[in-house]
Amino acid sequence: MYMRQSWYMKSDEDKSMFCTLLVDANANYREALTDILYAYFPLIDVVEAGNGAEALGKVDYMRPNIIFTDIQLPEKSGLELIGEIKQMYSDIVIVILTNSDSPEYREQAFRSGADHFISKVEDSCIENILARTEETMSMGRSTDPGR
Repeated sequence: MYMRQSWYMKSDEDKSMFCTLLVDANANYREALTDILYAYFPLIDVVEAGNGAEALGKVDYMRPNIIFTDIQLPEKSGLELIGEIKQMYSDIVIVILTNSDSPEYREQAFRSGADHFISKVEDSCIENILARTEETMSMGRSTDPGR
C-alpha cells in the first residue's frame, strides 16, 4: 500500500520526482483518481487541489509535470487556470478532465492552452488518464501539444 502524499514544497532532491496535480471540486473523485494513479505509478507524487486558486499556489511550489483539471471549479474556472499556468509554465502538460463534453468546451479548452481533453463520462476515461500520464512521464517536460 502507498502512503498518500501531502502537499509540501519540493526539496532539491524531490524536484526530479514526477508530479501530478489533480484539480477537481469533488474530493471523492480526486481521492479515487489518486488511488488509481498510485496503483499504476507508485513512484509518482500526486497532489490535489479543490479549486483554481488553490491549484495556482500548488503549481508555484510543486511545478507538476502534468495537471488534470475540471473546467467547472470554484473561485476560478479551469479555463482561466489553464491560461494563467501556461503563461508562467508553458512546459506543464495540462489535461482537461470534465463531465462538460461539448465541442464548444473542447474548442475553448484548446484555445486556453490545454494539451488534451478527456471526458469523465467516456468508457475509456481511466485508460486515457493513464496513457496521458505515462506519455508525459516518458517524454519528460514537453511543449508538444499532442492533442
